[in-house]
Amino acid sequence: MQIAASIFKAYDIRGIVPSTLNEEVARSVGRAFGQAALAEGERVVAVGRDGRLSGPALSQALMAGLVEAGVDVLDVGMCTTPMLYFAASTLCTSGIMVTGSHNPKDYNGFKMVLAGRAIYGPEIQALRQTIETERWSLPGGGQVRQADVLEAYTARIVGDVRLSRPIKVVVDCGNGVAGATAPGIFRALGCEVLELFSEVDGTFPNHHPDPSKPENLRDVVRALQETDAELGLAFDGDGDRLGIVTKDGQTIYPDRQMMLFAQDVLSRVPGATILFDVKCTQRLAPAIRSAGGVPEMYKTGHSLVKARMKEVDSPLGGEMSGHIFFKERWFGFDDGTYAGCRLLEILSREADPSAVLNALPTSFSTPELNVACAEGEPHALTAELQALAPAVFTAPAQISTIDGLRVDWPDGFGLIRASNTTPVLVLRFEGQTEAALQRIEAQMLALLERVKPGAQVGHAAH
Repeated sequence: MQIAASIFKAYDIRGIVPSTLNEEVARSVGRAFGQAALAEGERVVAVGRDGRLSGPALSQALMAGLVEAGVDVLDVGMCTTPMLYFAASTLCTSGIMVTGSHNPKDYNGFKMVLAGRAIYGPEIQALRQTIETERWSLPGGGQVRQADVLEAYTARIVGDVRLSRPIKVVVDCGNGVAGATAPGIFRALGCEVLELFSEVDGTFPNHHPDPSKPENLRDVVRALQETDAELGLAFDGDGDRLGIVTKDGQTIYPDRQMMLFAQDVLSRVPGATILFDVKCTQRLAPAIRSAGGVPEMYKTGHSLVKARMKEVDSPLGGEMSGHIFFKERWFGFDDGTYAGCRLLEILSREADPSAVLNALPTSFSTPELNVACAEGEPHALTAELQALAPAVFTAPAQISTIDGLRVDWPDGFGLIRASNTTPVLVLRFEGQTEAALQRIEAQMLALLERVKPGAQVGHAAH
């Protein structure tokens, strides 16, 4: 079968509908995944979809392929990605979410859990090989049955999280699928909720559902200015990431959120390893240590972080992109709604939640920057950078090559790594002063110039 190899990404399958991703591709993914599931003794696969316009047709085709492969399907219907993960943690152990996440509206894709683990890398390429060679037996015989997890999911969260007092919050779902569930869950906790753009609409008429971009948080900032709400929460298109805005309009980025979450989790699990990715602030590791934990910096990628958390028995992990993974009291998957609830539990003990958030250690930093490259070039360039670095950066600089090249100085860090999802280099620079930031950025870009002369640095586009 002819299929675009480019849709098989590091952590998921993702493409443009209908040019690289269509119903035929979805059906083939179902056949290949169903066969892989049976090979691991998995008989049941849960399937959910977000609010994109192409979702219903793609999920129907996907389920048809799974049934042909001989597995039973639990059709969870329209839900957030974390709700699909919840189904694959409580009703069965495998699942596929049909989602384009925070990509533009003409995208869609598949996030996959097989036998309790988020698959990535070689396992996704193995699915591609099965599809290209059509190496499958299709005995059929699978059954589809409907499953609604919202009631059980809500009950599990409300039974776990306790607010010390009611909090009034602004909740902006950006017309993503979280709009159908998140506001109701916050109300069930005892919050007063001011809703923005909760109607699920795959054309995203108000703003794009990606809370990592400041322009998508303007409506939350305005609502906080105009009302007596204490805090703003915003969700991405499939509900697995959370944005936080304080009363005075400050964005609290995920690496600072992690300081607060780590402090809370470590009060109950002292000495635990807390995981975070290479894009996170230099201020995070000391905050984890001072709360009695062991910080571990790891590769970027939600599937990679989840796998590493299992290896080191970590109760909490997080990524700069906004994926927060609670294993303590939860299932270890990334969930924007649950993270928001845990945040409110902590902040409901405080008279002024925004003051607590704004007081978290911070630095001067660039947003995520990108350098466009040819297909296959980013990984080759990072290997060259890693080879040159020891001769260029001497003590007190500390070099990490766990994911690209990260260099830490006493007053900041620089990062250049290859994206695993698009052919770009990802850059991020941080300094404890403006001068430190400028110095670090200049040194890192000078090194980049040696391996890629004339590299054009631009803001990350999702």
